[in-house]
Amino acid sequence: MDLFAGAGGFSAGFAAYRPAGGGNPFTSVAAVEFDAAAASTYAANFGAAHVHAGDIADFDPTPFKGQVDVILGGPPCQGFSGLGSENPDDPRNELWREYVNVVAKVHPKIFVIENVDRFLRSGQYRELKSASEQRGHPLYDYNVVTAILNAADYGVPQARRRAIVICTHKDFAEPLEHPAPTHAKRGYDPSEGEGREAPLPAPAGALPRWVPVSRVFDASARLPLADRMPEPRGGEAHVQGVPGYHLTTDLHFGRNPELLSRARYKAIPENGNRNDLRGKYFKVDRSGRIRLSTEAGYRRIKGPETYLSTESWDNHTRGSGDVMGRLRRNEPSVTIRTEFYKPEKGRYLHPTEDRPITHYEAALIQGFPEDFKWYGSKIQIARQIGNAVPVGLAAQLARAVHGFLAHRS
Repeated sequence: MDLFAGAGGFSAGFAAYRPAGGGNPFTSVAAVEFDAAAASTYAANFGAAHVHAGDIADFDPTPFKGQVDVILGGPPCQGFSGLGSENPDDPRNELWREYVNVVAKVHPKIFVIENVDRFLRSGQYRELKSASEQRGHPLYDYNVVTAILNAADYGVPQARRRAIVICTHKDFAEPLEHPAPTHAKRGYDPSEGEGREAPLPAPAGALPRWVPVSRVFDASARLPLADRMPEPRGGEAHVQGVPGYHLTTDLHFGRNPELLSRARYKAIPENGNRNDLRGKYFKVDRSGRIRLSTEAGYRRIKGPETYLSTESWDNHTRGSGDVMGRLRRNEPSVTIRTEFYKPEKGRYLHPTEDRPITHYEAALIQGFPEDFKWYGSKIQIARQIGNAVPVGLAAQLARAVHGFLAHRS
């Protein structure tokens, strides 16, 4: 069962998992998602019959009592995220209680909560932990094990840190622990020695190095970049009025940025960011090409649009420099958020091309397959991509859950 399911990153990871010598052991039997577009996306990929497209408070889980081994879910995190106001009174902070209400009625063997890392410093998390220690509370039946996991440690080309709370029913002698990392920041590079008659052996006990985002851009380079989002392919939406669908491969389209933005993209070098714009100017020649210069003579061109930086950026010498930054080819990407198509929001420029990353590239960084079906507008689809649990991380959680249950059934 997938609660606050979004587009289904959690479910996609569990569906992708394959134990050695066997087929997928997990079956999705129910999902709850309030957002109409995301609910339609989930339904198109995992089955429409069992998707509740609406408020979780209106979802009746009682028919599933004793029928569900695992519940997954990421309650909305806006009230905890460092990108927002971190308002302790944000009503979305209380949605974890609805998750727990479902757990109390279904009695799964294991349930997993995903949220931003700040969730572990919140009053809501302290309440959850306290409830698990109170005899008579539904959570008292579960052992709670918490960790902050980095998706890059599990083979995802994205350094995304998330709180993962795993709760195991006390019918089991011991709780399920978090999966061990499969990759390391300073691990060995499996590509070393390519071209030799015999590849170099991996060091004993060493993990492979983090997966670089270059693998995504090598794949996207094989697709032509469209000028705009194509028309939907058609297909019945789970929620009436939601346009769709698009395949992941349909999402490789660009934007139409203003002249100043295009000049900024051009001026930022590989691995660079907004700091590289300081003291630089641009003008457009007679053929319409953007010309860059650091010469103060460009100040003679009237208008603030000729200066590439801003007073705010020039005066902001501390903190993150990721604004207007290029992704680094040889490292995992930064966290893919819901407005990844706006370089002014973070390090979301293509490593070498003068453009932001596309929806297609963001979806691949999150691990979604190329034949995944997406419903909604380009903004709605971007929100679904950015809010998802990385598929590769979810698959490693599936591996841990299956290994635990299979040896204790």
